[in-house]
Amino acid sequence: MEFFASCPKGLEYLLVDELKALGAGGVREALAGVHFAGELDAGYCACLWSRLASRVLMPIAEFPAADGDELYAGARAIDWREHMDIATSFAVDAVGATSAITHSQYAALRVKDAIVDAFREATGERPNVDTENPGLRVNLVLRRDKAIVSINLSGAPLHQRGYRKGAGLAPLKENLAAAMLLRAGWPAIYAGGGGLVDPLCGSGTLPIEAALMAADVAPGLRRTQWGFLGWRGHDAALWKTLHGEAQLRATAGLQSLRPVFFGFDANPAVLNEARRNAQEALLSGFIQIGRQSLEHLHRPHELGQPGLVITNPPYAERMGDDADVIALYRLLGTKLKAEFPGWRASVIAADEAHGHALGLRADKRYKLYNGAIECTLLNIDIAAVDAPKPEPKPLSPGAQMVKNRIEKNFRHLRKQAQREGVECWRVYDADLPEYAAAIDIYGEHLHIQEYAAPATIDEDLARTRWRELVRAAGEALGVPRERIVLKQRRRGKGGEKYGRLDERGEFFEVVEGGLKFLVNLHDYLDTGLFLDHRPLRARVRDLSKGKRFLNLFCYTGSVSVYAASGGALETTSVDLSQTYLDWAMRNLAINGFDLTRHKLVREDAVGFLQSRSAMYDLIFVDPPTFSNSKRAEDFDVQRDHVRLLNLCGDRLLAGGMILFSNNFRRFKLDEDALARFAIREISAQTIPFDFARSPRIHRAWELRLK
Repeated sequence: MEFFASCPKGLEYLLVDELKALGAGGVREALAGVHFAGELDAGYCACLWSRLASRVLMPIAEFPAADGDELYAGARAIDWREHMDIATSFAVDAVGATSAITHSQYAALRVKDAIVDAFREATGERPNVDTENPGLRVNLVLRRDKAIVSINLSGAPLHQRGYRKGAGLAPLKENLAAAMLLRAGWPAIYAGGGGLVDPLCGSGTLPIEAALMAADVAPGLRRTQWGFLGWRGHDAALWKTLHGEAQLRATAGLQSLRPVFFGFDANPAVLNEARRNAQEALLSGFIQIGRQSLEHLHRPHELGQPGLVITNPPYAERMGDDADVIALYRLLGTKLKAEFPGWRASVIAADEAHGHALGLRADKRYKLYNGAIECTLLNIDIAAVDAPKPEPKPLSPGAQMVKNRIEKNFRHLRKQAQREGVECWRVYDADLPEYAAAIDIYGEHLHIQEYAAPATIDEDLARTRWRELVRAAGEALGVPRERIVLKQRRRGKGGEKYGRLDERGEFFEVVEGGLKFLVNLHDYLDTGLFLDHRPLRARVRDLSKGKRFLNLFCYTGSVSVYAASGGALETTSVDLSQTYLDWAMRNLAINGFDLTRHKLVREDAVGFLQSRSAMYDLIFVDPPTFSNSKRAEDFDVQRDHVRLLNLCGDRLLAGGMILFSNNFRRFKLDEDALARFAIREISAQTIPFDFARSPRIHRAWELRLK
């Protein structure tokens, strides 16, 4: 069978290589497309797997068509009943011209008439024409007084992957984004351990396409509408097999995908679209979308080795003033040199002056067409520049004292952390009252939370001590400032305020107990992994084999990951936050767990317990001290714990157990109101080694039905 894959001009040679890699035969380039041959699966594979093609066509006839009558006669001679039923709606798309046919709409009308007349003569009935959503699309190309009639196997353009629900001004088509990534050498950069940054990401097309490519996800996997579904020659069994194989590859690829994709933009509206698009592509948690102007662009701390900066800056068509565009390219070049030495950069420029404004020499240039706009893709190796570092000032006596304490704690606790396979642990917790902060190690990063100084302490003195503590911690533990994240806890009315602090979306993997977890040190007060719960998580793993496990107020699902690791038959994780549930899904996926056995439910915990009839062997409950979410009734752990635990008891199988924990220091368990349970406090056994100085960090109990 013969096929033709169309593509934007400039991508033909890339498409040749792609189709050859997919196993197609007889591959040869043409203008704005590529001819290829093979069995039907070659056409299906091109539809499913091509990242570059616009459409996949299957020619069914070629004939002279100098004028309208000759075009009609040639189309009328085709046996259309081989390709469609009378009940199948159709449309004809036409391009090109001949010596006597100069309007493509006229040409499409003549072919439409030929198809209708052929059916009317054979059956006495005519099929319907549907230009919006036809069951079959017929493609007509007119060139040199000849006509080529094809079945459009792909239907809607292949760049419509199905994930993009919103887009900014002049959005980059998905197949052009894929071409940019291939020209930039992205597959090899990712395979070598590199990450990707788009500093002007818009609706997120480049990071999403890069992640799909790295995860081996077929670009057509999410699409449900195809042109071949209304074609009589469609082999449904063959398509099901090919689609199933692609699904298995995608599942395996996503389980091993590294979260090294970053998209930044200053426009909050397009960032919301980018986040929605990433979620539709099932990539939230892998792609970190953050609000950041180009002036404040920095290399993400999580990307320790050189990678790729790739972007499609706005041109004059979007910005309105070429002077503004020149200034933007100049700023981009300055930031690339300052923040990304040793990296690869790939930047689209619509004008030669834009490329010059970057101030960086391109080693490769490629012509591309972004719609009707002719552009140049500039591939650049950013030279590394070694800048002399000034000598640091000596530490003050107080700062030296706190540095010594941190070093001592580190020497004392490090071996225990290594024995337990822990990359995240607390090395300092206000050991010296003058330097009141908690310092946590997260792999190669430090997370420092300052406790608010008393009102009696002079503000200037408090700020000085804070700066000294940050420097002392970095020097004591050998962590550069760019890998130190700072936060300050403020107590508000009713307790601590837990809100979004930033919008960077920067995640990275850490290891605990042989399991992988994604943490985010910037965006929230907490990081995604409660360090004081390590022994509780380990306890859940020990208790979970063969059990049905329920995790209420699941947060990022770390306890569910431990339960799955322990051999739980199934897990159910409940939380009101879709952000946390997406995070939990990624934590399960990166550990290779089958997501069909591990349910994620977006619901209020109390409402879930009241509305479900499922029963569980093991229930983990770690509620917040309070919650005033708009999506559920107010919750207060002291006031509402009895009701919550009794509802858990209603869902507990015989011989089952509830593990209950909370961090409210003045909490008192109402054992009289929980008389149906045998209760044992296990707080002392659940305090990890690095929290021994502050054992009141949480309390925990086991509850069993009497």
